[in-house]
Amino acid sequence: MEKLVEYPLERGGSIFIEVAETEPLSGTTRARREGVTEKATITFEEAIDKIKPTAATIIGKFRDLSDRPDEVAVEFGLKLTTNANVIITSGGLEANFKITLTWKKE
Repeated sequence: MEKLVEYPLERGGSIFIEVAETEPLSGTTRARREGVTEKATITFEEAIDKIKPTAATIIGKFRDLSDRPDEVAVEFGLKLTTNANVIITSGGLEANFKITLTWKKE
């Protein structure tokens, strides 16, 4: 089941995201706005920041190759939960990550 969660934005305002329903933990509180089931206590940017180390590690490992690619692209799906967790989801079929390496001729 899905719920609508309001995530505040660091520069003001908020974004409303439909997320997977879980048991509420300390990361969320009940909201009073009609149609919003919960209000996150962390910002949207803080939630997204949780995946930066994963993306940096993957890209860094491919940039460290002896035959370094000119371009590295990583694609993965994200799922936000009502307790402000960010989960990496499968990005189609059974793949968790889609990684593209590009070498250009000189």
